[in-house]
Amino acid sequence: MRLFTPEAMREADRKAVERGYPSLLLMEWAGMKAARVYLELFGKAPALVLAGKGNNGGDGLVLARHLLLEGVGVRVYAAGGQTGDALLALQALLAHGVEVRPLEEASFREGEVMVDALFGTGLKGPLTDFYAELVERVNRAGLPVLALDLPSGLPFSPHVRATATVAFAALKTPHLLQREACGKLYLAEIGLPKPLLEREDLPEVASPEALRPLLPRRPLTAHKGSVGRVGVLGGYQGEGLRYAGAPLLAALGAYRMGAGLVHLVVPEGAPLEPLEAVFHPVPSPTLPPLKAEALAVGMGGGPWGRAWALKALEARLPTVLDADALHPEVAEAYRKAGVPAVLTPHAGEAGRLLGISPEEVAKDPLGAARALAERTGLAVVLKGNPTVVAEGERLSVNPTGNPALATGGTGDVLSGAIAALLAAGLSPFDAARLGVFLHGLAGDLLAEEKEVGLLAREVAEALPRARRLLQEGRVPPAFFPR
Repeated sequence: MRLFTPEAMREADRKAVERGYPSLLLMEWAGMKAARVYLELFGKAPALVLAGKGNNGGDGLVLARHLLLEGVGVRVYAAGGQTGDALLALQALLAHGVEVRPLEEASFREGEVMVDALFGTGLKGPLTDFYAELVERVNRAGLPVLALDLPSGLPFSPHVRATATVAFAALKTPHLLQREACGKLYLAEIGLPKPLLEREDLPEVASPEALRPLLPRRPLTAHKGSVGRVGVLGGYQGEGLRYAGAPLLAALGAYRMGAGLVHLVVPEGAPLEPLEAVFHPVPSPTLPPLKAEALAVGMGGGPWGRAWALKALEARLPTVLDADALHPEVAEAYRKAGVPAVLTPHAGEAGRLLGISPEEVAKDPLGAARALAERTGLAVVLKGNPTVVAEGERLSVNPTGNPALATGGTGDVLSGAIAALLAAGLSPFDAARLGVFLHGLAGDLLAEEKEVGLLAREVAEALPRARRLLQEGRVPPAFFPR
């Protein structure tokens, strides 16, 4: 599955019409599928449809007709000036005797469900004047809102804050980059020829179907040395500071993702919790002899982080570089050495590596991840919501995960989990996107019980369950196909 820009989606629509596919059918399917979602979510609650004059408004007029046929009370306010398919949709609705009043007269009633069909993917800039005020009225009304294709105003502000959104044909970038505005996501096929949706030049949306084949399999003859051994190098102790928990969490993440053995290289005097690891206490950043297929480096490294990363380079093993190991000169050293590596920055760390502000990274995470991958020649996991994985020209946007994961140590667990997949033989890009997906899924499973108060250790403990669900094809959907 590919993540479309609004421009790419309009191009797909245009090409479908050029192939002879009637555009009116696209509108009819969109409105019909959206009506089905409405009925599923809100039953026979009365609908208030706000329709613009373009094709998104036409989708809303088709929805109103289908709801009417299902016995749902419908009030419709529409902008004037419809042409083409939208005009035909209006005429079909009027034929049923529905009164369509001017959008300027829109009023809201308690108990109704609003359908936002004002603007779709065609906006070139922020809403102003009447439409900006209307969107603010919608948000203040406190009624449930079903948005068609995109909440009106996205990707700009102001925009509608929807209860649920029906995305037509494919997910678009705002659906994942501004997901909070979209509410519950539904993806509706509307009849576009499938080849038009298979754009290799667009980012992928990581899916269970694509990731399941990547899961390492354990043969009956497996032993701890054959399923991947991981070395974790991190921690710091000095100047009244002690960072010992991060490498332990990375080790736990590696084990729970399936590593057969973990070597834990930490400062002398660090507390050694009960963990089935081989401990290597060292007085300074050192690379002791390790039997390992991959490394995770930098977690809790503090002032030692850079040194940990450069020492680890001596092993020339696939490496996850996290936290205090993330420095421009470290990335450059790994690139020059040709050592496979995965960088796992958050927005602040990515900004430091790119020489831009964290706000700039957060504004365009896909562009920032791609730029960092191109600059370093390494795989990149740009952590956030959503997390973006990049390598070369490839981009993968992760749909799993939730705000409950915003707690200390979850990134360390992720680094260990990715390292375990590297040790099992996956490429950096595949280890990164599979590790990110399962880590987010583990958080989603736990968030069913804890919206806040989640511990990183609990995320690690949930990884085997997430992995089993993926293996068995039982992953709860991040969005709902219709």
